Amino acid sequence: MSEPIVSTKIITIPNLLTFLRMALIPVFAMLLVYNREGWALVVFTIAGVSDGVDGFVARHFKQESELGTIIDPIADKLLMTTAFIMLTLSSVVGTPRHLPVPFWVTATVIGRDIAIIAVAGAINVMTGFRGFKPSWLGKASTFVQVVGVILILIAAVFPELRGFYLPTVYTTVVAFAVFSGGHYIFHVAKLMRDADAGSPPDQA
Repeated sequence: MSEPIVSTKIITIPNLLTFLRMALIPVFAMLLVYNREGWALVVFTIAGVSDGVDGFVARHFKQESELGTIIDPIADKLLMTTAFIMLTLSSVVGTPRHLPVPFWVTATVIGRDIAIIAVAGAINVMTGFRGFKPSWLGKASTFVQVVGVILILIAAVFPELRGFYLPTVYTTVVAFAVFSGGHYIFHVAKLMRDADAGSPPDQA
């Protein structure tokens, strides 16, 4: 009896766009491995734009789903983690100036995500709280990372640019990652206070 409801929540345009984004991740990685930076730029841009489109469609066409709230951030993290790891490998992109991406940039981006997951997991185990939601600064950080990777790939595709803007890109990405990671602690604390002040927690 509940099967149609479940399938309706799964087969939505936002979820299909998220599945597409996840499917493009290995394609993007393979294109970089085979030094097809131009096509990698196209594929990553499509994947990055799909992230904004699926959120817009979900909100404005009432197609938000429980599945979407789970897989959308997972797809984002997989895409960005793959992108920064691949672009840090000197064997993949290392021709223009300031490439490959410095290790400290990739370590900060991935470390921030690991720290957030660890904090959320610890809070869930200790309190049972599950109402985690992304903060506005976290969303801004993801946007900055997407734009940053696009700019990095542009420098790889057009070496004549010599990547003169890349140091600024790296610094901006790291700054947003650090500040959004710290801000998330206060964000979660507010969510927990709001939950305590509202209705009793769901026992299901």
